[in-house]
Amino acid sequence: MIHGLTTVRTASIALLDRLSHTIQQHPKRITAAVAAILLTGGGGAFAVASFAPDPAELPVRMVNYPVESLAEDLVLGQLDAPSFSLFRSEQVRSSDTPESLLQRMGVADPAAAAFMRSDTPVRQNVLGRTGRIVSAETTDDHRLIRLTVRWVPDDSGNFRRLIVERTSDNQFATRIETAKMTTNSRLAGGIIHSSLFAATDASNIPDAVAVQVAELFSGNIDFRRSLRKGDRFSVVYETLEADGEPLSSGRVLSAEFVNNNKTHQAIWFQEPQATKGAYYTLDGESMRRAYLTSPVEFSRVTSGFKMRLHPILQTWRAHLGTDFAAPTGTAVRTVGDGVVEFAGVQNGYGNVVFIKHRNQHVTVYAHLSRIDVRQGQSIEQGQTLGAVGATGWATGPHLHFEFRVNGVHQDPMTIVAQSEAAAPVSAAARPAFNRLAANMRVQLNAAALIEQASAD
Repeated sequence: MIHGLTTVRTASIALLDRLSHTIQQHPKRITAAVAAILLTGGGGAFAVASFAPDPAELPVRMVNYPVESLAEDLVLGQLDAPSFSLFRSEQVRSSDTPESLLQRMGVADPAAAAFMRSDTPVRQNVLGRTGRIVSAETTDDHRLIRLTVRWVPDDSGNFRRLIVERTSDNQFATRIETAKMTTNSRLAGGIIHSSLFAATDASNIPDAVAVQVAELFSGNIDFRRSLRKGDRFSVVYETLEADGEPLSSGRVLSAEFVNNNKTHQAIWFQEPQATKGAYYTLDGESMRRAYLTSPVEFSRVTSGFKMRLHPILQTWRAHLGTDFAAPTGTAVRTVGDGVVEFAGVQNGYGNVVFIKHRNQHVTVYAHLSRIDVRQGQSIEQGQTLGAVGATGWATGPHLHFEFRVNGVHQDPMTIVAQSEAAAPVSAAARPAFNRLAANMRVQLNAAALIEQASAD
């Protein structure tokens, strides 16, 4: 008996060894065989299942259970529905009435409109104003809960907040508060298709930032004639915010402009002991030159330093300056540090200011509508000295600008291009500058990637 069991065990071991060897040599065949067995078994299972009764023929029985109502003895209309508030922001328009402003913000509240029409703070600070940020909080049936208007009154860094609020007795009350603005920074970029301002508008960049970018690179790029389709720019700039709402833009912190495949970069930096900052290249070279390229911010040149047909005398004569077209009242600034040599009325110049600079350089600003400086006054580069007008021999509002060296008229654009740059970043401030420049490089690259992604 024992011998028989031993023989069976030996045969079983031999069979298992053979099966294992066969599986290792022919795995695909074994798998196919197992699958066939499973499928065959499955088919048998379906065949058996087909003998079960048809569910459609089974009897159906209805069972009713009483359920206690959670709103017993209450009418559906008496149930409390969850309430919510609606929020919306807009900008005040000069033509707004209380009704038009509230309607544009989705408010349907005649009592609120009547209160705003009669309230003195609202009439003084909201109606007839332009561009002030206004936000409304309403009930779900569009009645006014709170109206808030924010604006910047001056350069103090504060903002004003006017609040019209519904009181507990369902009336309205007004109050005005003063609070500190917070400073934040934003990244933006654009691609030139036609002009700088068209590109900045398309990227929702404020005009004040676009003007700063043009000013920054005006010594390297002629924004009137040298822009190319496909030129691109990136900019990091400050925003001044009130309660999280951006009210205005501040200084450009860094910028990059690629014009005709040449890259220009700028960064704002203030040395530790300096009273004010300045712009530098990311390598630390100063971008400030002795003279600005233009006495008005990014204006259109209508007549350069050349021979021309005089618009009034109708004779060909030398035009010994540059004319800048701009609306009456546009601020005019001195292109360099100096002293006011003359400020008053003079022949065909009309209202005119002469500024004496070093090296026997004199600049002339003519046809002004007003004069904001006096003779003998010291004046710094970029300081406002008056406003564009059409006084004297002028056929329309523009600024006539001249540059004289030792009494001889020179082409202003040539003088500006040849003016020397200020000192670079000092050795003591270089480590701090390098850290800031490295950070700004990262932000400018991020702005460029954002713009590229949005363009794609």
